[in-house]
Amino acid sequence: MTVNTIKANKNQAKTNRKKNTKSRIQLKNEQKIINAALKLFSRHGFRGATLDQIAHEASLSKPNLLYYFPSKKALYAVALDHVLTIWLAPLKDLDADGDPKTQLATYIDKKMELSRDYPDASRLFAMEVIEGAKILGPILETKLTRLTKNKKNILAKWSKEGKIKKVDGTHLIFMLWAVTQHYADFEAQIESQTGKTLQNSQFFKTAKNSIKSIIFDGIIP
Repeated sequence: MTVNTIKANKNQAKTNRKKNTKSRIQLKNEQKIINAALKLFSRHGFRGATLDQIAHEASLSKPNLLYYFPSKKALYAVALDHVLTIWLAPLKDLDADGDPKTQLATYIDKKMELSRDYPDASRLFAMEVIEGAKILGPILETKLTRLTKNKKNILAKWSKEGKIKKVDGTHLIFMLWAVTQHYADFEAQIESQTGKTLQNSQFFKTAKNSIKSIIFDGIIP
């Protein structure tokens, strides 16, 4: 599926709604549908989840769901775009002029908060990528590539200035993604080993501090 197809699906969803300004009820229903879709797509995948299930999870009728999203593919594309927007926001905030330790600490904190607050979104993103990123692929190759290239340049700048050790920026970014999203994607495994998840405030604090300590010991001079 191409970027144009994804855009077409999103536009199709928009044109199926009223042209006037959305009411609070419309916005609320739309978000309920997206949240339900994230939950069910993350558990059953695109093929396994049905519009009937999503409508039931959102406490809406199927015709009402179709008023907002004309097809399962359109809803899936919007849900994935929603996930990517949320997930990339902390990386966008990484500031070249800021202190590296402060910037990376903030990034880790935000990513861990996302893993705690949006585990279904993280699992849906992971499932899409594991299955070959058939819908997200074109966006990953363009939007994500541009963003990671920019942030790799920031890491290279900090390294050149002696603010961090010489590291491969690509792999550092991969490590940060992996370690923070692990707590959402493998929540069941973590709970089986510790009896806790990120919903436990002390466990959440310990996890964040441990990640920062290990990362900073490796890259901060």
